[in-house]
Amino acid sequence: LLNNKKEITPEVYSAIQDAKDAGVKVVIATGRPISGVKSLLSDLHLNEAGNYVVTFNGGLVQDTATGEELIKETLSYEDYLDIEFLSRKLGVHMHAITKDGIYTANRDIGKYTVYEANLVNMPVFYRTPDEMKNKEIVKMMYIDEPEFLEQVIAKLPKELYNHYTLVKSAPFYLEIVKKSVNKGMAISHLAEKLGITKEQTMAIGDEENDRAMLEVVGNPVVMENGNSELKKIAKYITKTNDESGVAYAIREWVLK
Repeated sequence: LLNNKKEITPEVYSAIQDAKDAGVKVVIATGRPISGVKSLLSDLHLNEAGNYVVTFNGGLVQDTATGEELIKETLSYEDYLDIEFLSRKLGVHMHAITKDGIYTANRDIGKYTVYEANLVNMPVFYRTPDEMKNKEIVKMMYIDEPEFLEQVIAKLPKELYNHYTLVKSAPFYLEIVKKSVNKGMAISHLAEKLGITKEQTMAIGDEENDRAMLEVVGNPVVMENGNSELKKIAKYITKTNDESGVAYAIREWVLK
């Protein structure tokens, strides 16, 4: 959606407005909490009545105008304890995210936790595991230097994959949500609610946390500079994000 300067290009803005005018539902689907995309929703006029956003990689689907929650899938306190204990065992930084903030039990707060907080405009809180009992946790993350995180991932027990959905959204981020949660499930449920068929859906992605979404839509589109493995499941390859690839995809395969 954004170029490498983290900007919405005029071409992308124009294409999204034309799609909206044509009756197309444009939905941002992100791993971020809603606070991390509020400015984008506002800039693209996607915060008006009848618009929706998928956040936390599908853990939360909201009406952007009213804040009404259509889907909310949270982790239990027991889930938190298991994932937090494993992070200590493996020596990897970890944080948990609610709708209101980022919580870490690491006294030495990881630099990528600080980075994430700045990225999504959320406060960071230090809390012991005992103090997390009544928190509605939507997502947890293992965050660390890319090389070390890869070593950690290689050591993760199979049981973790059996109980949760794990997706790598950046070289330094491993995201952990409920097993039933992914962008694909959220998009499918939303399309069903809106009476939109699979053939009428298109998703544009570039990273591994977009895979589930790309697999369920009728028209999966991958960015030219996206993950090479994702390109294998794409129906279309659009231009790069610096070439307004989202705009090209909308004009070429939606509005024509």
